[in-house]
Amino acid sequence: MEIELNGAPHALPGQTDVQALLASLDLLGKSLAVAINREVVPRSAWPQRLLQPGDRVDIVRAIGGG
Repeated sequence: MEIELNGAPHALPGQTDVQALLASLDLLGKSLAVAINREVVPRSAWPQRLLQPGDRVDIVRAIGGG
């Protein structure tokens, strides 16, 4: 299955949820937000939210600074 991840094509194996995607990208535990098709997905829904072919996934990391 292929999705669009931060504007670039990204291949995934079959049924993948948001949490599994983030784990594969080594992003679990980081301060970030996830939107699918321009809709923010709450962190509590990541394990249940299955990705579909063609989904547009945007991952934004919070970066501190001054």
